[in-house]
Amino acid sequence: MALASEKRILVVDDEPDIRNYLANCLQDVGFQVDTAVDGQDALDKVAVSPPDLMTLDLIMPRKSGISVIKELRADEELKTLPIIVITAHARDEWGSDDIKAASAFALGMKSRYTLEKPVTPESLISTIKDILEVELEEKEDVSQLSDREAISAMLNGSDSETLKKIREMLAEG
Repeated sequence: MALASEKRILVVDDEPDIRNYLANCLQDVGFQVDTAVDGQDALDKVAVSPPDLMTLDLIMPRKSGISVIKELRADEELKTLPIIVITAHARDEWGSDDIKAASAFALGMKSRYTLEKPVTPESLISTIKDILEVELEEKEDVSQLSDREAISAMLNGSDSETLKKIREMLAEG
């Protein structure tokens, strides 16, 4: 079984916050990550260096996710590239036609996956782990990090209630 660090994932989303969030989730467990700001940027990057897997938003400027899927599926070398569609529009009028069209392209090919925003790190990582059949990297030992890095690592894994308590403690001190 391959390690996550041996696999490269291309994260494609026009929203910088979402793109960075997804990239950080994947980098935290060891994947190599590249990002693209829209469908055309993604196709340009895939042409230079195809990733092992792509996460893809549907609704983007310049070139939509469905257009990217069409072009990749028409390319003999790229037609089997695993794609996870990540969208907030899987069930509304903005994305339903694109989801139906994408599903039509998936007929006769390896299953594609769709995740609805907001995506949890667990669902994203679990889906990718299953598709790529990889082992995740061990978490970094917090004791080896600087104080700033250690606190940041702890905060990233905290729930909203814990973060609220920390904020209150800091405000008092």
